[in-house]
Amino acid sequence: MKSLLLIPALLSFCAAQAAPATYEIDPTHTYPSFEADHMGLSYWRGKLNKNAGTIVYDKATGAGSVEVKMDLASIDFGLDAMNAWAKGKDFFNVDKNPTASFKGRFEGGSNGVPAQVVGELTLNGKTKPMTLTVHQLKCMPHPMLKRDYCGADASGSFSREDFGLTAGKDWGFKMDVNLRIQVEAVAKE
Repeated sequence: MKSLLLIPALLSFCAAQAAPATYEIDPTHTYPSFEADHMGLSYWRGKLNKNAGTIVYDKATGAGSVEVKMDLASIDFGLDAMNAWAKGKDFFNVDKNPTASFKGRFEGGSNGVPAQVVGELTLNGKTKPMTLTVHQLKCMPHPMLKRDYCGADASGSFSREDFGLTAGKDWGFKMDVNLRIQVEAVAKE
């Protein structure tokens, strides 16, 4: 008889565990990074140091969504002159377009871990479809905050020409850019 009394409590616990949770992106542990061709000679790599956003994630089903907003003024190639040029009117023109964003939804996968994020990248005032492959996703209790903490790594590529960013094309620069977003996020209270 006691075991029958536990069934409603167990069902309630399982339902609570399966519900989607909202996570706030931790900007100190989230750095979208990219690599782009430099005249066919090498690849320039950089990252965006300031970003924010939210993730909604159902650990039981793998369903959810992602929204990441990236501050283009925080671009960091590791070279001050390149950072200044990228922020200027000849490329990102951050006075006119200060942010980029990625919004998408989780799809595919198994055991509650999605295989990809299908969405849209907005850059330079243009929005285009983009799919990110999820390489890993893990959630655990945050040791200090005592709240659920999730981290993931995803990547994809796009043509910067599709966003009107063609600087260097006439000099032989390839227009493909590889984007990688490593993200950590903590459950909202």
